[in-house]
Amino acid sequence: MGTGSKSSHQSYAVSPTALAEAPAAPLDITGAPAAGEGAVTGMAAGASGEAAFEVPELPEPVVEPASPEPPADKDPLTELDGLLGTESEPEPVAAAEPSEDEAQEASAEGELQSSGEEPSAEEDVLLQAEDIEEEEEETDPPLTPVPAAPPVGEPTGTPILVGGDDFINSEATLVAYDSPDGPREVLLTHISEEAEEKLLDALSIPGTHMEEIQVEEEVKERLDLDKEKKLAELTKTAITSVQHKLKGSLPMSDASIAKHQAAVDAVTAVLNDPSISDEEKAMAQHYMDQLDVVKDKIDNGGSVMPWMDAYEVTATKMVTKQIPVPNGDPEPGTLPATVRKASRIQANLDPATGQTSWDGVSRSSAQGTEYEIDMGDGWKAVYRPYKDNNPANTEFSLRGQLEVHAPAGAGHGKDLVDRLEQLHLMNKPMTAAEGEWTYLANNIRAQGLEGSAGMKAAMETAQGLQDLQVQEIVHQRMESLMGLDSDALQTAMKRIHLEASHKVLPMKVEVVRDAVAKASGFSSGAELAASPGYEPTPSTGGKWLTWSRFDVTGKQAEIQSAFKGRSLTHNLNGGDLASLLGTGVLASTEKRAVMGIGGNLGMSEQDDKMTGGANSVFLRVKKTPSSPGGGRLIWDDPSVLMQRSDYYAYNGDHYGAINPAHYNYNAGAITRDPMEIAKFSGSSNEIMFRNGIDLLGAEAPSRIVCHTAAERSSILASLTARGITQLGGKPVEDVLCTEYDY
Repeated sequence: MGTGSKSSHQSYAVSPTALAEAPAAPLDITGAPAAGEGAVTGMAAGASGEAAFEVPELPEPVVEPASPEPPADKDPLTELDGLLGTESEPEPVAAAEPSEDEAQEASAEGELQSSGEEPSAEEDVLLQAEDIEEEEEETDPPLTPVPAAPPVGEPTGTPILVGGDDFINSEATLVAYDSPDGPREVLLTHISEEAEEKLLDALSIPGTHMEEIQVEEEVKERLDLDKEKKLAELTKTAITSVQHKLKGSLPMSDASIAKHQAAVDAVTAVLNDPSISDEEKAMAQHYMDQLDVVKDKIDNGGSVMPWMDAYEVTATKMVTKQIPVPNGDPEPGTLPATVRKASRIQANLDPATGQTSWDGVSRSSAQGTEYEIDMGDGWKAVYRPYKDNNPANTEFSLRGQLEVHAPAGAGHGKDLVDRLEQLHLMNKPMTAAEGEWTYLANNIRAQGLEGSAGMKAAMETAQGLQDLQVQEIVHQRMESLMGLDSDALQTAMKRIHLEASHKVLPMKVEVVRDAVAKASGFSSGAELAASPGYEPTPSTGGKWLTWSRFDVTGKQAEIQSAFKGRSLTHNLNGGDLASLLGTGVLASTEKRAVMGIGGNLGMSEQDDKMTGGANSVFLRVKKTPSSPGGGRLIWDDPSVLMQRSDYYAYNGDHYGAINPAHYNYNAGAITRDPMEIAKFSGSSNEIMFRNGIDLLGAEAPSRIVCHTAAERSSILASLTARGITQLGGKPVEDVLCTEYDY
């Protein structure tokens, strides 16, 4: 990101979306190889000594004929080393016998070549990529299709899932704000800290582009004679040896005396040299004065000596320095970015219509730094980096937030996702096959399986499979890749990674699923996938997209038993219950901001921004209330929410802290274990659910306690008018109640 060179623009810079054939239901996508069929095991067993995994063998590629010997100055493997991250060419794989279809294709290709219409190298690569994308559309449709035009004014927007690991929980939201100039369509997401380097690599940020200049500078340095005779080193050795004895009140050793004498001899030889300059004589005398002190300590002992500095002189020299260029031109292939004080979209929610609007300009201030990024053609992005927002003094909840803004007008939904490519981020909707990968990753974190036996080896094997597939494809296409310029080569490598991901994803899923299964008590990945609680697609029916955890969905009765007599509750603390149900969501502080809902609704909004709790809503575990007060949401069956994989909890009030630099953070006190949460006894315990809870969908509370009968009647009429007759499978009339009903 601005060092004067963009060699860091590697193949990962534009991350492909991994695609594979969508499973109709959880299943063993590719069976494990039978014994003796050549399983790959080497990548799974490393120095850690973890168990090796047998993984499906990569399909043998059909190798193209060897290309002519390249010129000595254009070794294709050398050019591709930076993109592949390898040092040598993979071993060739024997060509398989072509099938009848392949033979026909080869014949057709020969006819094309003989007619003089052979496609260029770049066209050939792009044609191959188009074939892959067509196959993707046919075999694995998106889990959440991207709307061409998100509904205008919908406060919660349209939630979507983007493939890969660049975004937290793979989530993004498309919002179309109403404005006098037409809809303002924005993509809102939160990138993972691991993906930030890719994004920064796409930017030219003022002050980070470095330029080498020659300047005169005063420097302090030792004299050449001192360096040659090593007078400073010999003197310091003598001082250190004697100092050690003084500190420990120990007798002087023969070794200490010998080191002192060696230094004295060297310094004396220089002082006795009549050819030395006055400066050199002063230098030698400086060291002799120090050695006289050492001699006194050898003879008489006493307190420790003050530390000695080497003799240095000041000189003026020309030195080469790298300095930041504040207003330099963007580096080729990067997007210009401006650094400014952090801010948020300042939208407005109309309480009468329930519609949200924004003029495309107004923003509220925040504590931190952000980049405004010019993406060209009226497009822009705003990013709040992890790197430049110190957790100790900035709002932790805004770190990693990304906005992508389309020009005014409707119909940019799909382009908003596509434009993520300019930021070197994943830019394809998530598919079902990717969904299982994300589901497994979320369960590993939620259930604390990261350190389980074999998990690290499984992850290394999964990555190794993809790396190997990339190398095999590059080997097959070496001749066509050699003919590409730098930009076209970057595009080709992106496509190759896409194809490699497409081919190996089922095998990666199988390897990791098997490791997760064994870590959680199942005999195999197949048994886990067939279990009742295994649901590798997210809940997409409401305002939020949430992933479940199979240790809860598969043991609902056990969870209900653990929470017997206890409920999850949320107190509005004077908030307007009708307005809350008008939006239909219990939203986090950060979500409320972009929805256009005013601040000061939460108990500690500013503190929560510093702790990171502002990205979540807060509930408490309490003894099931028999006579609750008004303005409360109650989940008498906590398993409804505990099946989510995105919560964490404290048995006390820690402001939802996930910021390690905040004094409320306590890593040892955080838990994600529902059985432990069920036993919470602290009166100020807290359970944080990311983004919020859909109050009108499957996550609806079992009781909504109104203050008065009039308030209940008004809310009931509003819900009925909107066609909402049931909440969480119960009639609305049974869910809505008043504090006087008890």
